[in-house]
Amino acid sequence: MGAWLSIIAPAWLAGSILALLSAPLGCLVLWRRMAFFADALAHGTLLGVALAAWWQLPMGIGVALVSVVVVLSLVLMDDERLPADAVLAVVAVTLLCLGLLTLTQLTDQQANVLGFLFGNLLELDWADLPMLAGSVVVGIGLLAYIWPAQIKLATHEALARIQGIHPMRQRLYFMGILAGFCAVALQAVGSLLISGLLVLPALTARLLTHTPRQMIITALIVAQIGVTLGVWGSIWLDIQTGLSIVLILALLFFATLIVSKTWQLLRSAGR
Repeated sequence: MGAWLSIIAPAWLAGSILALLSAPLGCLVLWRRMAFFADALAHGTLLGVALAAWWQLPMGIGVALVSVVVVLSLVLMDDERLPADAVLAVVAVTLLCLGLLTLTQLTDQQANVLGFLFGNLLELDWADLPMLAGSVVVGIGLLAYIWPAQIKLATHEALARIQGIHPMRQRLYFMGILAGFCAVALQAVGSLLISGLLVLPALTARLLTHTPRQMIITALIVAQIGVTLGVWGSIWLDIQTGLSIVLILALLFFATLIVSKTWQLLRSAGR
């Protein structure tokens, strides 16, 4: 048991720390209707990692560079003739293809492709936790700083403008925090599943709550349950930790949705 705990404990703790940022950030992603952007940025982390490995730079620099390129590209591609969700889907699949191509053809990271795609928390040890915790604390601090303005923009953008809030500036702030989260979460769930870690707890919480505060707290609880069961499940099933975590979160969402729908039908039938 001691040997198992030496592997599982740092992985579980790392996932739990990450959930402290993913839960409120995921709620804000839903409120700002930026799930597609989060998905595109998550796929971009793979290209960032690949470029960093190719140029022998720190991973964070590669991810930051790609994030800036993604934001600038979306600004340049803004066209009323093109649906925003379709543009983001094209950007996401392009980034994923470029990332895989660079990673497999131009670097020596071919053996780590599955880990980059689906994550592997079990590779983390105790020495990795301080930097992860520090990154999450910084992310939470920055999120708290922009939170009031973000909530006002999500609630009523026109009124927020009148109050002196600059939407594009706040959008860039939010994108920056989201990019940082994607870089930190890469090892946990991989580039393909980062959006699942963000969105699924928030969606589940939305079915169970009525206020923003309740939604954030519930999303945090759901994320912690998903991480805990996902880490243990990845060992029992011998699969990637990211797959296990996101599958657990998906099961929680669909179970909650079914129970919620059933309860609504029973209440309607009882009236």
